[in-house]
Amino acid sequence: PSSRKIPSRNQTPTSPNPHATTMTSFLSATAAVRSRNGEKCLPIHNSEGGATISVSFDGQNLAIGTGKYPTASYHDDVGIDHGITQAPWERRFSPYEFNGGTTLAISGKDYAVVAADTRLSSGYEILSRNISKLHPLTEKCVLGSAGCKTDVDQLRSVLDIKMKVYAHNHRKPMATPSVAQMLGNTLYYKRFFPYYAFNVLAGVDSEGKGAVYSYDAIGSFERTPFSASGSGQSFLIPLMDNVISHKNRLDEKRDLEAEEVVEIVKDAFITAGERDIYTGDAVEIMIIRSDGIQKELFQLKAD
Repeated sequence: PSSRKIPSRNQTPTSPNPHATTMTSFLSATAAVRSRNGEKCLPIHNSEGGATISVSFDGQNLAIGTGKYPTASYHDDVGIDHGITQAPWERRFSPYEFNGGTTLAISGKDYAVVAADTRLSSGYEILSRNISKLHPLTEKCVLGSAGCKTDVDQLRSVLDIKMKVYAHNHRKPMATPSVAQMLGNTLYYKRFFPYYAFNVLAGVDSEGKGAVYSYDAIGSFERTPFSASGSGQSFLIPLMDNVISHKNRLDEKRDLEAEEVVEIVKDAFITAGERDIYTGDAVEIMIIRSDGIQKELFQLKAD
């Protein structure tokens, strides 16, 4: 012990034991692992290269790079992978669910008709055959919504609260054009995480004329003669262009009575139900006039 030399501050101490553990750089470890390509191993990926480090686990002890246990290389294609030894499986989550359904609204000279089917679906499953997609906001205004049921319910709750606040502050119900603007503002407020709801708004304005408003997902809207939304929209709009807007027709356009429009609505939903599996069971129809709302239920096919 007395003859042991103490290294000076500028000297690097040497170990007499050739098997002593020494510190190695990451690149050296990477090269060592690559040189053992072909060994069985469970790879741990790093962000600085394509190397893998062998990992073994016997149920109690975890060993890294010891070579004690037979393992498989990173490129082992034997057997089923299950996303463990190679590329992991991609898993996705969506906060939205499309529950189907179709809505339609048509305006007249002194009335508005709004209708929606009552089927609630998810994929190829029918969850309910009796869910209303129409929601009266005032005695002269009705909201029709298709899409994600939970988002529709949340939107209805928000609108109901705003309607009550307005009624308490002004001591009168909100006019239909004002409701249309409020709905647009509410949807735009959620533009970064939109309500998955496809809305139409129908009612009569302060002059007693029918009013229908069409919306996109983030609140852009316009007043139109008719509007359709939901899974059967593409089947209803061409028909409404013909019989309501009277586009590309040579015969004279006339004002339709509310009863005639109701029959057109029934035929339209029968047509949509033939091609759209998310539209069916029944169609709920509301006729809105200055003196109130009249309701009607018409049965559709149940398959």
